[in-house]
Amino acid sequence: MSDPYLLHIFSPTKYVSPFDINMAYEANFDAVIPYCNIELEEVPALTQDTIFSRRPAGVKRTGIFIGGRDLDTALDMMEAARKAMVPPFEVSVFADPSGAITTAAAMVAIAERWLQAEFQCGLSGCQIFVFGGTGPVGTCVALLGALCQAEVSIVSHQGAAAAQLVAARCSQRYDLQFNGVDGSTAGAVTAIMARAQVIFNTAKAGIQMVAADQLSAALHLRVAADANAVPPSGIAGIAAAERRVQLDTAGGVAIGVGALAIGDIKYRVHTRLLAQMYQAPTPVFLAYREAFAMARQIVAEQA
Repeated sequence: MSDPYLLHIFSPTKYVSPFDINMAYEANFDAVIPYCNIELEEVPALTQDTIFSRRPAGVKRTGIFIGGRDLDTALDMMEAARKAMVPPFEVSVFADPSGAITTAAAMVAIAERWLQAEFQCGLSGCQIFVFGGTGPVGTCVALLGALCQAEVSIVSHQGAAAAQLVAARCSQRYDLQFNGVDGSTAGAVTAIMARAQVIFNTAKAGIQMVAADQLSAALHLRVAADANAVPPSGIAGIAAAERRVQLDTAGGVAIGVGALAIGDIKYRVHTRLLAQMYQAPTPVFLAYREAFAMARQIVAEQA
């Protein structure tokens, strides 16, 4: 085969996700080559082995995907790969550790759509609370919310200290404001629901973070998005298949969105970004900004 389309997957974990491999083949790459237990310092050499081993026609048909489990590590690896390029030997790079970036992009774009359609407002100035916000999906949701000028609070079931640690790290890295909030007790969650306008659940699957009585007591809630597809739902009243469910609260009706609806947009974002890599005449570098722009486009097409 002359000049095949090749995708190299760099992961700092002991294995590369089968999901990422399957998606790459569905995007028509001829071969997908996984690399496990990669350390940040190894990325420049691996990148240069990738680019210098192909002739000009072949290098245009080559890409690097950054996987793993940690958002900051993936972004650091992407930047290391970018800096290792030597024009005209350059390839496209896409970072999406554990699907965190594309999932977060889908969640925030969907929430934004319902705010605009049902409440005639956007994310700017909204009080956003991210349950499970210390994990990769939650951290990226918080980042996208902050970029939209929302007031973002990262919630941890391990307590305020854990949430504040992650919030401080994000604030320093991204030069944006994040708050850390306790979500370790029923009383703490009830206090959150008295303030929240938008909530996202990105916590561990199969754990309910917001109970029915806490949800019904919400005073200002407009949109709730739950990424948990494993029963019980992470937010009471939102089944995984729900694309738009009305939630009755003390402050009025809010809109709920379930995990499968989020997953549908996430899948489309992931697929289209891989297609961009495959089709791009010049290298593209794809991370949270590009994923969010794509998610907004897809959500708008479905409106």
